[in-house]
Order: sequence, then C-alpha cells, then structure tokens
Amino acid sequence: MHVDDAGAAVEAGVDAGRPYRIRITHFGAAAQERDRVRERAQRAVVAVVPGEGLAVLCAEAGATVVAVRPGEPPASGELVEAVRRAHAREVVLLPNDADLRHTAAAAAEQARTEGVRVALIPTRSPVQGIAALAVHEPDRRFDEDVVAMTSAAGATRYAELVVAERQAWTMAGVCQAGDVLGLIDGDVAVIGAELAATAETVLDRMLAAGGEMVTLVLGAGVPDSVADRLQRHVRGGHLAVDTVVYRGGQQSAPLLIGIE
Repeated sequence: MHVDDAGAAVEAGVDAGRPYRIRITHFGAAAQERDRVRERAQRAVVAVVPGEGLAVLCAEAGATVVAVRPGEPPASGELVEAVRRAHAREVVLLPNDADLRHTAAAAAEQARTEGVRVALIPTRSPVQGIAALAVHEPDRRFDEDVVAMTSAAGATRYAELVVAERQAWTMAGVCQAGDVLGLIDGDVAVIGAELAATAETVLDRMLAAGGEMVTLVLGAGVPDSVADRLQRHVRGGHLAVDTVVYRGGQQSAPLLIGIE
C-alpha cells in the first residue's frame, strides 16, 4: 500500500493480527534523506548465543556475537563491551533469552550514555534472533530495520526440548529425572521419554495454530537422524510448511524449535 503515515499502517496491521516481514520504502525527497542518513550511519547487530554453531551462524549473518558459557549468563558489562567491539553508532541488541531481558536493558542504557544509538529487541529464544537477523538490512533507515526485525521475531513462536534433572511439578504434570520436557513459549507443554517423539508432539501442537516455516536447531551431540525424522514428520502432516535445520551446538537444550 502507498500511504503518507507508514507507522499508522503498521499499527492497523498489529490491531488486525500478527503482521511480519514488514518492509517500508520511502520515495522521492524522503529517499534522498534516507541516503544522506545512510552515508553517516554505521550499524551493527549484537547477538547473544548459547552454542558454537549458533555463534558461527550469527557471525556469518554479520552479527557481533556474545557466546554464552553453560551455566554462566553474561553480565551487562559483557554486553556493553560487545557493543563497543561492534564499532557502530547504531546497534540492534538481540539477547535471545527471556532471562537476559533486564541485563540487556541495563547494557543498552549504558551504551546510550556513551553516544551509541541502541535498540533492544526482546528476543526470548535464539530462533527468534535467527528470524530477526534474516530480515536485517543495514541499508534501511534504523527505525525501519528495527520494526522489521521486531516483527519477524514477534511472529516466531519458540520451543525448546530439555531433559529433566529431577522430579518436579510442571504445567503438563509431574516429570521424573530423565524425562524429556517440551517447553512452548517458555512453559512445559509436553512430557515424554524420547527426544524425537516428544519433539513431534511439540511440532504438532505448534503447527495446529498455523505456520509457514519450521526452524530446528540441534544441540551438542544430537544426531542428524533426529532432524531427518522431524523433517519427514513435518512433510507428512503439513505439506505447505518448509523446514530448515541448523547445528547449533548448544549445551542447554538438545533441540530448539521455531515456527514462523
């Protein structure tokens, strides 16, 4: 659509549903102003990631990476240092973990006092960060890029499969040590005995609400056969859904799932 107020159009879309992959293009005199801003702007993305494979993936996409060590979440000072290391006047920060929200906010505030323009996109999982990076375009105006990346992340539902360390009460019932837990959007939704079978149940529940693309991120030591089985499962029950697989190498969760 061609409109004078792009922000109002985006807000109308948000009111109507869950828009994503939003692109805003300025014409005429506005394009000249965009080019002038582009000449003096230098932008970077800083992404927090939990595995070597994810670190390589994000770095190849152009991000400055903060690698998370198992059981050692980064402090705000580490994130500030990453922003400095990016050597940019405009930075998009992707924490990729709900527990890092306050840490990332503190780091963003500190970086702003040093003259860096920082936008914090509250990504709660690495798969949301991957979706945001996929639409990142440094040639766009900063606000437009942030809108597009935020929309892509927000339109990505996320899940992770972990192994229970002890008996515990969950939203899905009582689990025992060694059970496979399927968490959807942060809450335990499925308790199973085996990784691939539990992941199939998680995928079916998530895709029941619709989806166009499934992202699978394999943790350290998870064989490729798990991804092959899950890809066949998606093709067999959801013909219009594409699947992409990454070897993330994360220690915290054997499998991460994203649904766009």
